[in-house]
Amino acid sequence: MSSLIETSEHGPIRELRLARPPVNALDPALCLALRDALAAAADDGVAGVVLAGGPKVFCAGLDVPHLLSLAGESDLHDAWNAFFAAARALAAAPMPVVAAMAGHAPAGGCVLALCCDYRIMASGSYRIGLNETEVGLVAPEGIQRLLRRVVGARQAERLLVGGHLPDSDEALRLGLVDELAGVDEVPLRARIWLDALLALPRGPMLQTRAIARADLLAALAPEQLDLDRLIDAWHSADTQAALRALVARLGR
Repeated sequence: MSSLIETSEHGPIRELRLARPPVNALDPALCLALRDALAAAADDGVAGVVLAGGPKVFCAGLDVPHLLSLAGESDLHDAWNAFFAAARALAAAPMPVVAAMAGHAPAGGCVLALCCDYRIMASGSYRIGLNETEVGLVAPEGIQRLLRRVVGARQAERLLVGGHLPDSDEALRLGLVDELAGVDEVPLRARIWLDALLALPRGPMLQTRAIARADLLAALAPEQLDLDRLIDAWHSADTQAALRALVARLGR
């Protein structure tokens, strides 16, 4: 198992913890490590997975400084494809997965959470959402579908267009997260939710889950993500200016 993913076993439940400090920024290595960790969990017959991150920040989204450092188009394609591979692995996981967010989950971190079955967030001032417009990016149709299926079309439009990052209380009100817990209790609450689900007759539960999540997989089909269009927009002047301004803020 990659050192970028820490694992711990809790009976039939495996916890996968993103371990790329300080904020679990998603570079290709972390994305592919998560994909492989989920595949290993399936191979091992794990009944349920808890996806956790660091304290204060569950996952800060894609590693923008890394993406800006890439010189070739193929490298940029590979980096985005690695991210979408991680998202698809969560969406296609044969076992239920709970996002245990003991901290912020903006942008790509929110995408990972939206691909899980259930989302638990630490109560307080932590924030979650798709703030792509704030940094000069356009969320592709497939990613917008992920948000719409959780909070509804009108609220998704408001959040996406404005690049809003609601705090945990508002996220719960909107249905963007399913439950709040004390920051130290988030992984435990995730396991409790999984325990209740795993107590159901396994075959019917898993088959019903597969039907209910078919639209999630469809949203992540390549034609819904339009990677070529995304990368063309990545090179636009206003997007590059916003991204470099973001990196400058992060460096302060």
